[in-house]
Amino acid sequence: MSVDLHSVNLAGLSNSVYVRFSLLALSSIFFLVDPFAALPTFLAVTAGANGPRRKKIAGKASLTAWIVLTVFSVAGKYLFQLFGISLAAFEIAGGIILLLIGLDMLEAKRSPTQESSEEAEEATHKQDAGIVPLGVPMLAGPGSITSVMVLVGQVQVWWQMAAILGSILVTAVVCYLVLGNSDRVAKALGETGIRILVRVMGLLLVALAVQYFVNGMADLGVIAKPGS
Repeated sequence: MSVDLHSVNLAGLSNSVYVRFSLLALSSIFFLVDPFAALPTFLAVTAGANGPRRKKIAGKASLTAWIVLTVFSVAGKYLFQLFGISLAAFEIAGGIILLLIGLDMLEAKRSPTQESSEEAEEATHKQDAGIVPLGVPMLAGPGSITSVMVLVGQVQVWWQMAAILGSILVTAVVCYLVLGNSDRVAKALGETGIRILVRVMGLLLVALAVQYFVNGMADLGVIAKPGS
């Protein structure tokens, strides 16, 4: 039985590209939504709530984040065209925003871009904070929305869009699982564990921000494309 090595190589290359883009999409979105960093605020907001009530708030927040990010992923290209914004310009702007968020995460704290102290305080006094501010902007904030739109701007084939939508769905499900079981997760990780996890995510986010910035500069022709 003969094997077409060319077909095997093409299949391997295709799978490699698919996996690489899918991991980029998932990491970009998940690190910015970052349900682990939102744990302290969520616990403060739901203080005194029983298990079912806490899961209901977590579900509403996760559903809100999923809807917002999905809408921006579908409408991303139309927004680019509507406002005449190039992908390169958005990549540079997104890189700056992600860098600011990542630097704050390296200090194991939520960035004001994701969550201001006023919003956190307001949430503790609201009867139902699942949609605002937990869903928006604490989970689906400017950083995650920007990342989704940059990813959508890079879409060339259908499976890349499917990977982005799938990443948003996976992130929303993980948000529900983490926040819905926030007391158990916080107890298992401990304050030190959460800080370490947030710092690791921040480091990866800073690297991603630099990559966005480099891609934008390369698309504008200011620097040579990486690997060229």
